[in-house]
Amino acid sequence: MKNIIFTSFNSFLNRKKESVLLFDSIAAANEVALMLNGEWDGCNAVVITKCDEIAVSTATKLLSAEWCYQGASRAVLARLTTNELLRRYALGERNFINANLKCAVLTSVKLSQINLSYAKLSMADLSQADLTQADLTQADLSEANLMGSDLSGANLIRTNLTQADLQKVNLSGANLTRANLSEVNLMSANLTGANLAFADLRGANFHFSKLNGANLTGAKIIKSDLAFASQE
Repeated sequence: MKNIIFTSFNSFLNRKKESVLLFDSIAAANEVALMLNGEWDGCNAVVITKCDEIAVSTATKLLSAEWCYQGASRAVLARLTTNELLRRYALGERNFINANLKCAVLTSVKLSQINLSYAKLSMADLSQADLTQADLTQADLSEANLMGSDLSGANLIRTNLTQADLQKVNLSGANLTRANLSEVNLMSANLTGANLAFADLRGANFHFSKLNGANLTGAKIIKSDLAFASQE
């Protein structure tokens, strides 16, 4: 019985010594796992027993990568160039959580099903972009240009879209729960079947936009702003 208790306690201590590290790319996570005998999760995380921060920092420096502990107060926000994003996407990578793409020019790009949750995209130009089924959960898209882009079926939960240009954007079936769309230009936008529950829509321009079947439960909205929107 004592042996069982000791074994269980020892296993608990070993688990406590494990660290989960997050990297700014899947490739970097894979390489670091091989270099430091860690356990790669197939994405951008690595589990390492008895983490040696100097060794991790040295490895990531060699790979020109960034890292942080899972749950760290400061997220990995390494500057990501447009060319690097497109190159990695073309190779099949889809996970770009926490990416720093502020002011990036990504007009007419095809980034369907990309994961840009928590990414910094303020003032970026994403006009005419294909972002169908993209994950932009809690991303910062304030003052971004999304005119004519396709965001159908995308996840934009708690996304910051303040003062963004969403003219003629396709947001049909998108999840915008608790998103901030205050003072957003949604002129001629397609919001058919979109989930706008508890979203902040105050001051948004809905002229000629389609809101057929949209969920506006608990949304902060000025009713007069909906006067020129289609809700049939």
